[in-house]
Amino acid sequence: MLQSEFFLPVLKESPAEAKVISHALMLKSGMIRQHAAGIYNWLPLGIKVLKNVENIVRFNMDASGFIEMLMPCIQSADLWVESGRFDTYGKEMLKFKDRHDHDLLFGPTNEEVLTDIVRHSMQSYKDLPKVFYQIQWKFRDEIRPRFGLMRGREFLMKDAYSLDIDEEGAIKTYNQMFTAYMRTFSDLGLLAIPLAADTGEIGGSLSHEFHVIADTGESTLYYDKKFDLLKEELADDLSLVKSLYAATEEKHNPKNCPIDEKELSVRKGIEVGHIFNFGDKYSKPMNAFVNNEKGKLVPIQMGSYGIGVSRLVAAIIEVSNDERGIIWPVSVAPFKVSVINLNINDQNCNDVAYSIYNRLKAQNIEVLLDDTEERPGSKFATHDLIGSPWQIIVGPKKASQNLAELKNRRTGEMQEMDWQIAINEVIDDLNVR
Repeated sequence: MLQSEFFLPVLKESPAEAKVISHALMLKSGMIRQHAAGIYNWLPLGIKVLKNVENIVRFNMDASGFIEMLMPCIQSADLWVESGRFDTYGKEMLKFKDRHDHDLLFGPTNEEVLTDIVRHSMQSYKDLPKVFYQIQWKFRDEIRPRFGLMRGREFLMKDAYSLDIDEEGAIKTYNQMFTAYMRTFSDLGLLAIPLAADTGEIGGSLSHEFHVIADTGESTLYYDKKFDLLKEELADDLSLVKSLYAATEEKHNPKNCPIDEKELSVRKGIEVGHIFNFGDKYSKPMNAFVNNEKGKLVPIQMGSYGIGVSRLVAAIIEVSNDERGIIWPVSVAPFKVSVINLNINDQNCNDVAYSIYNRLKAQNIEVLLDDTEERPGSKFATHDLIGSPWQIIVGPKKASQNLAELKNRRTGEMQEMDWQIAINEVIDDLNVR
């Protein structure tokens, strides 16, 4: 993408209304703009990141054998009356009537809708197990939306729903989803700490929250230091993960803690995922029964599993930034490489910059060519701000010698080299990842 043809409305100063770093950097880098309280427009840079996060979530759901579908954002209140949640969910639910005076709501979650689908479509244990998921916009009318996407009212969510014939199968599915979550967060460049949690409005008896460590998190976490040491191994070893101690401040009791206080890390965390097993909480009142192997009608055992896709974008920024801006993990970066042409009026600069740009594009690498007339200092500030993992900087003097500077955004290391070698360095790094 040529920067002159892109839409990148960066701000020179941090917005006064932003209280956390992710909100400030998303506004400053031109990723989002506020539309109303807790509701945001996603601008081109932001939507590229959002789609990258969404695709990683989808990849791990599909790889686990889960089935994608899409349910409506607007739901009939009748289903929520049937489940008993319409009057108990709280003011976070946005309710309204259509022109025929039917009660509707903007879905905060989809247990009722999914249960309604399966009760009309499944009759036998042979139809189970199944896990359906969707990636869909949700709305919860937070009393005090704040911190940008960290606590907004409209958000993109991956919500999944499991269906099993008995409790044993339901627990097995729950553990499969647990593993899929750990792999997802690892692929996003995040260390996730799973904690046993309350089930809240969803209900049930088994639940875990997933938190990523960030100084601006709202929860205080107490967890085994082995999480930090073994993070590369955690994504594929469920028994290891579950053997490690982790608790929120509310649940941590020093007197009953199974490990020594010296072995604990105490950090702030941001919740990015929550999983529940709630048995027949919805299937019984909504009459979602199937025949088991003995021909007896039994309620479907269910669970639900959420990941805050749009919240993850903010969480990644909270974890990965410096005084100059965002430092994206390669997997979610909107552009993997920024090619910075320091003088668009110099023919050597143009020839080298466009050669680099075209070579990278030919390798299907997402690359942004800065072909603007901004001063070099402004260009450097912009590309540090938007966080491309690699920068290839082309100036007149070096271009005349077929040289460029290669900068690693995360480490800040800069190397001068032949521009074709710089291309190969970047390609090799991205292919390894």
